[in-house]
Amino acid sequence: MFKTLKNDLPASIVVFFVALPLCLGIALASGAPLFSGLIAGIVGGIVVGSLSGSNIGVSGPAAGLAAIVLSAIGALGGYQNFLVAVVLGGVIQLLFGVLKAGVIGYYFPSSVIKGMLTGIGIIIILKQIPHFFGYDAEPEGADSFFSSSSENTLTNIFNVFDNIILGSMIVGFAGLGILILWEKVLSKKHKIFKLVQGPLVAVVVGIIFFAVTRSHETLSISQSHLVSVPVPEDTASFLAQFSFPNFSMITNSEVWIVAFTIALVASLETLLCVEATDRLDPHKNVTPTNRELLAQGTGNILSGLIGGLPITQVIVRSSANIQSGGVSKMSAIIHGFFLLISIIIIPTLLNMIPLSVLAAILLVVGYKLAKPQLFKKMYELGWKQFIPFVVTVLGIVFIDLLYGIGLGLAVGIVVILLKSYQNSHFLHIEDKSNGKHRIKMSLAEEVTFFNKGAILKELDNLPRDTYLEIDLMKTRYLDNDIIEILEDFLFKAKERDIDIKLVSKRGTIENPESFINFFNERPQSNLSLN
Repeated sequence: MFKTLKNDLPASIVVFFVALPLCLGIALASGAPLFSGLIAGIVGGIVVGSLSGSNIGVSGPAAGLAAIVLSAIGALGGYQNFLVAVVLGGVIQLLFGVLKAGVIGYYFPSSVIKGMLTGIGIIIILKQIPHFFGYDAEPEGADSFFSSSSENTLTNIFNVFDNIILGSMIVGFAGLGILILWEKVLSKKHKIFKLVQGPLVAVVVGIIFFAVTRSHETLSISQSHLVSVPVPEDTASFLAQFSFPNFSMITNSEVWIVAFTIALVASLETLLCVEATDRLDPHKNVTPTNRELLAQGTGNILSGLIGGLPITQVIVRSSANIQSGGVSKMSAIIHGFFLLISIIIIPTLLNMIPLSVLAAILLVVGYKLAKPQLFKKMYELGWKQFIPFVVTVLGIVFIDLLYGIGLGLAVGIVVILLKSYQNSHFLHIEDKSNGKHRIKMSLAEEVTFFNKGAILKELDNLPRDTYLEIDLMKTRYLDNDIIEILEDFLFKAKERDIDIKLVSKRGTIENPESFINFFNERPQSNLSLN
């Protein structure tokens, strides 16, 4: 890992600046202490980063769990009671890993994964536009279309025009200009511009701008538009920020329900992010999903024990890591140490960073995830890829991440069923001689109950006086539901003067008395036909 430090160190700085406001914002949106978000970010970086098998994935508190956390804290009667559920959720995740549940991650359709990345990119852009102009009504890290008030993503953008903070807007454009200049021009000029990342320069410029204009009547940026890290007065006040679980609640059934909910949602988010980051990874590494569940479970146990929010692998931080050139897990681990060291040593300096500068960094991350060319590429792949992709994007943008993925997955399953319906068989009309139609029906390799409708429709539409050949030579699995359909068809075939020839690896038979008997009585050879 240390061999790639020249790549991982600059990337970790970018991830640190992306993670810092998100950790605080998600804690605020969750109704939890601000410090709890930082704890989760530190544990996600150092502990989960060390145990994970992902080279470029970054873990921390997730916006997708914010609503669950908010309601659970109220339902369980306090944050310390909720922490018990976080610890138990981590234990359940360990159990998922031991039971090899990580295999679920390999079954998400490619169109849904691409839709997730694009949708997250769009939501990042839409959510950061208000922060970019100094309108910070919504916490950083929110991903739901509707906010806690009567506002939503679009109304927040419209409200920007009446709430522009001039200083925030100026430093936001300055930061965005630096980022674009750094990536498009300077990084190609000299190695020093790859080592010193543009986001770091943008943040430094933002701090200098705030310090210089602090007393200016028009350009000054108030504390509400800056990063807000808790600043302890001494060691005792720092340690007092940690919370500990109230394990007397462990027998409460509601705690276990919340724990299972956290484990299930966090695991699904993690597996989705693993699949997405592996696709983004230029080195095409494959993350062991069961090991990832074990790492996430360990992280959640530790986070819950010391007062942190639940942890998942997070696509925003992971994509920022990839875009910044991170190669190994060292970038995730170092970013965790940066979070830890900074809140201990320089919390006051962190509180001088304008949120609009961090919004500029996230706007660039969002654009790289949601490039317009991807829509054209997905459209060219055909409607079976494009529709689940678009549904996923729209669901994420106009509802939230988990609903969007769920909708995209549901549409993807419908597409699979439709394809299965269409591809169950091939019908070939050979000729018409002596007044009899000769029709050959070749069944697919796998024929299940999904194919019942298509096959039943074809059999019902056969004309009278037909010679039907049913070819099963390529069929390796024939569901019992299909055998029953063929059995029922025998009666109709006699009424309509339809002769049947069945060709399979079990033998050839003309006008069988019973399909059920044919498949059950003959030796099965190497064929599974029921």
